[in-house]
Amino acid sequence: MVFNTAKVMSKGQITLPIDIRKSMGLATGDRVALIYEQGRVIMVNPAVYAMETLQKEMDGEFAKVGINSEDDIMDLVREVRKEVEGV
Repeated sequence: MVFNTAKVMSKGQITLPIDIRKSMGLATGDRVALIYEQGRVIMVNPAVYAMETLQKEMDGEFAKVGINSEDDIMDLVREVRKEVEGV
């Protein structure tokens, strides 16, 4: 865990301490997502957050339509290709 503090300036801006930026792999111009939850602000990579959210929302959806393995996925891909190619 990396802990540090930042001062809120008049326009609501803060400077992220270097150790936090390095730990997160942030560079100038990078974007972050801020999530306010239960009295805390969580800063995350927006792409990672979007993927995690999508995975949570899709949990169990494949099983509902009978896709339970990689073989099932490959079968579905073959079916769709046949439909698209008109074979």
